[in-house]
Amino acid sequence: MDSQRVSSSSIGPSEYEVFLSFWDEDARHNFIDHLYAALHRKGIRTFRIDDLRGGDIALGLLHAIEKSRLVLVILSDNYVCYSCCLDELVKIMKCRKEMGKIVFPVFYHVDPSHVRNQRGSYGE
Repeated sequence: MDSQRVSSSSIGPSEYEVFLSFWDEDARHNFIDHLYAALHRKGIRTFRIDDLRGGDIALGLLHAIEKSRLVLVILSDNYVCYSCCLDELVKIMKCRKEMGKIVFPVFYHVDPSHVRNQRGSYGE
């Protein structure tokens, strides 16, 4: 795929239409790659962590969230097991509240009731 690579400090206003938030090991080489490719084919500028290089990656992610029109949170079994994903989710929800960011959850091999009722990995 021809994705535009940017440094973590060069993300400008409305740089992306979609920000993909996901845990790499759960969905990377199947769902995320296919979703990213489909959005790219439709001309939808989509951010995923691969678009960052150099600089402070965590800071780059936070800026990319702010500079995206909407966020797709891919909730997989291990998404909540990693502090980096939870930090990202906190920023996403803060942007939702303060900036009116549009956020859509996508349940990837996770029962939505497990998230809602905090069961399984979401209860731990």
